[in-house]
Amino acid sequence: MEAVDVTRSYSFGGGEVQALRGVSFTVADGEYAAIVGPSGSGKSTLMHLLGCLDRPTSGTLRVGGRDLRELSDAELAELRNRQIGFVFQAFQLLPRSSALDNVALPLLYRGVKAAERRERAAESLRAVNLGHRLTHRPTQMSGGEQQRVAIARALVGEPRILLADEPTGNLDTRNGAEVMRILEDLNTERGVAVVLVTHDDEVAARARRQVRVRDGLVETDSATDSATDSTSGARTGGGTA
Repeated sequence: MEAVDVTRSYSFGGGEVQALRGVSFTVADGEYAAIVGPSGSGKSTLMHLLGCLDRPTSGTLRVGGRDLRELSDAELAELRNRQIGFVFQAFQLLPRSSALDNVALPLLYRGVKAAERRERAAESLRAVNLGHRLTHRPTQMSGGEQQRVAIARALVGEPRILLADEPTGNLDTRNGAEVMRILEDLNTERGVAVVLVTHDDEVAARARRQVRVRDGLVETDSATDSATDSTSGARTGGGTA
C-alpha cells in the first residue's frame, strides 16, 4: 500500500471537516505496523482508505500497485475481497449465523462453491483454535472467541494484508493478549502484513513500526525516524552495530 499526500474531507453542518490533511507513507509486504493516535486524529479514516472502504478527496492511494482513482466501485470491492482482511473492534459478526457461516461469507461473494467454502472456513477457525465452536453463534461465545471468529473470517480469503481496528478494545487483558498473539503469529508464520489501528501505546509498542497520527497528519513514523538516524550515523561515523 502506498499513500502520497492523501487528504479526506467531509461536509458537516454546512462546512467542511478535514479528517486527513496530506498523509504519505507505505506499507510493505509482510510488515507489522501500528497506526496510533488519540480519538479524532484521523487514524480510523486512514484505515478505511487503506482498506478500500472509502476514497481520498485528493492525493494518490495505491493498493497492490493499483491506483484507487482508476477503479470502479465493482473493481474496488473485488480488490477489497481478494487482498484485504478486516478485524473490527465490534467484531461485526452476523448474530444469527454460526461461526462457520460467518467465516465463509467472504468466499460466498467470490462465488466459491458451498462445500469448499465450509472446508476453508473450518480450516480458518481451527487456525485460531476454534475448531470446537464451528456451529456456535456469536451470542453463544465470549468476546475473545468472537474476535477470533472475526480474525478467521479475515483470513479465509488468504489476504496479503490484514487491517485491525482497535482489535483488543472490547476485550479483557487475557483475551486481548491472545488476540495479539494470533495476529503476530499470522505475520511471522504466514507473512501476512498486519496494520493495527489503536489509541493504546502498549498495543502499538508490540508492532515493529509505529506511525503516530495527530490532527490528520503523520506526526512521527518509526521507520522513517530509524532510517534518518541510520543515515545520520553513517555520515558522522556514529551509530552502533
